[in-house]
Amino acid sequence: MEVWDLNLRHLQAIVRIAELGSICAAAQAVNLTQPAITSALARSEATLGAKLFERRHDGMMPTDAALLLVPRIRAALDHIASPLVTASRMRALLALADSGSYSAASARTGLSLPSLQRAVTDLSLSLRRTLVERRGKGVALSASGLQIARAFRLALVELEAGLAELAALRGRETRRITVGAMPLSRARVLPAAVTCFLRRHPGVKISILEGSRAELVEPLRNGAIDLMIGALREPLLEPDVLQQPLFHDLPAIVARKGHPLEGREPVLAELIAYPWVTAASGAPLRDSWEHMFALAGLPLPQVPVESGSVMTIRQLLMDSDLLTLLSPDQVEVELEAGWLTVLRLAPCALRRTIGVTTRDSWRPTAVQAEFVADLKAAAS
Repeated sequence: MEVWDLNLRHLQAIVRIAELGSICAAAQAVNLTQPAITSALARSEATLGAKLFERRHDGMMPTDAALLLVPRIRAALDHIASPLVTASRMRALLALADSGSYSAASARTGLSLPSLQRAVTDLSLSLRRTLVERRGKGVALSASGLQIARAFRLALVELEAGLAELAALRGRETRRITVGAMPLSRARVLPAAVTCFLRRHPGVKISILEGSRAELVEPLRNGAIDLMIGALREPLLEPDVLQQPLFHDLPAIVARKGHPLEGREPVLAELIAYPWVTAASGAPLRDSWEHMFALAGLPLPQVPVESGSVMTIRQLLMDSDLLTLLSPDQVEVELEAGWLTVLRLAPCALRRTIGVTTRDSWRPTAVQAEFVADLKAAAS
């Protein structure tokens, strides 16, 4: 089943039953009759394929399924923040946000163009906010529309996690974990954690999205990524994310095997005589590289090539006397093969903390928590 098969008002009733312990009290809280809320519960249980409450003389007792699902529903409704939002309206706005046009949203969802437009219009009227703006011949979400779409996406993540936990309770784990991977995490820690995790959970799908922090942080905040691994930032600019350190990394100056400087630990003053390949200006490693020479009061060496690709840098180093600044973990295979060599470690001031970044509202499922534990074990 999909989230869109659920009725948000019925889910609100389920939360009230769990909180208040009786159908009568829940009916008053959500302005439904007692038969209506009883019917809503029965339909929800049929849709979910799980019994949520046991009727007892002292009230409604939540089952294990409800204990898993109700906190997810409550978190989702907190993100939605309005009883006027329906699943169809929520789906229409997210489809428009993800597709960029009504026609593309229609093709993406299989819903008719008029129904999508009507759902978004009704949502805008019910919330009394302009969600879509006309731009030329097309449309785009307004600032309010983008804000609400983010909240809906986070609500969707919570409901999908709840359904996955129900599946796991029935012995059918189908969860997908989406990881944002910055360059350093891809070298050793992430692959080790993934292989260890999949030995225990072969049915869980892991998607790894590679990129810089700037490319990954917004998908993380929007709920498209579950967690992000890489160098932590201080100070932390985003108010809605949290950071957990995994390990510390000290970059090194790397060159080809047989480089003129190999065999002795060169001082920084000797390194400025050689050309370098580094990441582009603004990248954290480039900032560290510039800081290294600034601390020593030295001018910056020439940088004829800028690249953030370890594969490209490796090939450039092997075919020239170029130098670079990288974590030894990123070129571990090349070092073991004898293609590259570490000339010296960077100054201790360049030490970086590598860790996990998540949304502050993220409540990991059991398997997600296991995956984070595997990351910590691999880092140790």
